[in-house]
Amino acid sequence: MPGRQERAERRLGTTDVVVLGLAAVLGAGSFAVWGPAAAAAGRWLPLAVLIAAFAAYCSTASTAELVLAHDRSTGLSELSALDVARARLPDALGRLGSVAFLVARATAAAAVASIFASYVLPSAPLPAAIGVLVAATIANVAGVRWTVRGTYALVGGTLAVLLFVVVVSLLLAGDAPVAPAAGWSPDPAELGWGGLGITGAAAFVSFAFAGLARVGMAGGEAREPAATLCRGLLVTLAIGLAVLLLLAIALIVGMGAERLSAEVAPLAAVVDAGGAPALGMLVRVAAAVVAMSALLWVLVALTGTVVTMARAGELPRALAVTGERGTSCRAGLVSGAVAIAVVCVGGQAATIAVSACAVLIAYAVLNLAALRLPAERRRWPRWAPPVGLVLSLVMAASLPPVQVLIAVVAIAVGWAAATVRVTA
Repeated sequence: MPGRQERAERRLGTTDVVVLGLAAVLGAGSFAVWGPAAAAAGRWLPLAVLIAAFAAYCSTASTAELVLAHDRSTGLSELSALDVARARLPDALGRLGSVAFLVARATAAAAVASIFASYVLPSAPLPAAIGVLVAATIANVAGVRWTVRGTYALVGGTLAVLLFVVVVSLLLAGDAPVAPAAGWSPDPAELGWGGLGITGAAAFVSFAFAGLARVGMAGGEAREPAATLCRGLLVTLAIGLAVLLLLAIALIVGMGAERLSAEVAPLAAVVDAGGAPALGMLVRVAAAVVAMSALLWVLVALTGTVVTMARAGELPRALAVTGERGTSCRAGLVSGAVAIAVVCVGGQAATIAVSACAVLIAYAVLNLAALRLPAERRRWPRWAPPVGLVLSLVMAASLPPVQVLIAVVAIAVGWAAATVRVTA
């Protein structure tokens, strides 16, 4: 069960880090990215999953490298990877990374709320999305957090449901007709993209793998940080990749790329089509729980980014004021309000695309910062930062042009406004 945020201390072992990482990788994205990804890659969707996993490994290795390279005597557990990166980059680039994460997390919150709505109340998605955002905002402001023990239960249940969907897709749904979701069209023109291909699909799948960065950021709470993060990253990536790859193959086999691209709730649709509507309800319940958990984490991360930028003077300093629980009520309320505004104007696939583009730009900044580390402080492969930098930019550029433009404009406007505040 969720509880008050646990005190930051070095208590996490490798298993704990793996579970925390899997809770993010197998989160809401694993229930929703398959439609737009299949529209882009078709039967090559499994290859897109592999590319997204490799890019996630490179960026997470850079994240861990930055965290571990920091002087722990100044309080590593209180620093995010972005804080460390900003200390190693020019102010303008560091600010760009902060704004990119701000845009990514605001749109991710809207996307996760839409995922919740598509599984729980597809007949009235907007009210459902707004409702869950309001509830998650209240929980965030109140200081509610998932404990490590609760995360174990969440990951176990999610793994069971996802593997069940794999079995149903492979054994039952191959010849079953799957009706497209109401109000959704697989026509690429609706999202504004042309020939995206495999890298575009990989960018959509990166929305799920973006949570892998939580492994790299766990260094402040891990026992023996270097060894724990190395083992934790490899194990998390191996399990997450295996599950998502199985899921991609099973959905392509069970539904076909064309029918898969027509679904906003594909996991429930394939189970329903397999002649097990009662079990489809189980999938919907699981999606709701996973989405609510992911939404709380995204809002916490968004609030943290707002507080960090407010302390730097890039946002109003009033947003940096924290209460007795260590949370900022003002930043939390503003974060929730922004996410609600985004969900009112953007659909599920569009907000996933904007969020994926923005987070890939932010990871490019992290990879660039990792490139500036001296050779004697490196623990990970030297090729990871440059490869991660290139892959992040290529994948971001491969997303639908309209959503890429929205992400770039939002980041540019945010960067300009933050720069004006700092230099004024």
